[in-house]
Amino acid sequence: MQDVEFFKRQTKIVLSNCGTIDPLSMSEYIGRSGYAALAKAITSMKPDAVIEEMKKSGLRGRGGAGFPTGLKWSFARKSGGDVKYVLCNADEGDPGAFMDRSVLEGDPHAIIEGMAIAAFAVGAKHGFVYVRAEYPLAVERLAHAISQARESGLLGAAILGTSFSFDLEIRMGSGAFVCGEETALMTSIEGNRGEPRPRPPFPAQKGLWDKPSVLNNVETYAKRARHHTQWSGLVCGLWHRKEQRHEGVRARRGGQQHRAR
Repeated sequence: MQDVEFFKRQTKIVLSNCGTIDPLSMSEYIGRSGYAALAKAITSMKPDAVIEEMKKSGLRGRGGAGFPTGLKWSFARKSGGDVKYVLCNADEGDPGAFMDRSVLEGDPHAIIEGMAIAAFAVGAKHGFVYVRAEYPLAVERLAHAISQARESGLLGAAILGTSFSFDLEIRMGSGAFVCGEETALMTSIEGNRGEPRPRPPFPAQKGLWDKPSVLNNVETYAKRARHHTQWSGLVCGLWHRKEQRHEGVRARRGGQQHRAR
């Protein structure tokens, strides 16, 4: 890209890993400080501190409205109730638009990490990624990344040995342009025809299944702090311990099969 005049003056942020790492390799993502921001948040910060950091960053929604992300998270944080949801709008119904697709296909773990940080901040334990069914490769790679994160203890119960638990599901849309609107998207996830709802109440107070919900765009979740190298050791250590356990299990199974023959 440095040989192309148009690109060499640009600095990739959201797409910094795309084309650099293997999207199917979790170890390569971790090698570029992947999940270090999540490790920092859940091991050394309070949810309110995460939200304050988001406010100071000035990050705004990348879906078009430009609403301050930290402010949106704070509304959901303040909403009562034990059940809350974190949602990702990966519907991308605009003709010829492939920004979300590029991230989903090239850096799927970034979306998982961003959503997990949001869940920790607002107090959610479950999330949904709403993605176009017309993006089969994006769905496949995201599903693979979610499976890897679960196996490595970065999704599910007691993430990184903490009290924080969070898991994700993929829900596929049928190409309805209207489902790019947040309340229509939530209605579709609920299994109903995707139709917008009147506001207020806003999703942060009454969203998916009438529970407080945060919905952000793919790029918003992916554009979180990437350089927390002091926490990379924690994530890498966890990864290597998991890999060693898997190798041990495979070795034992191989020995049992050999004896059975």
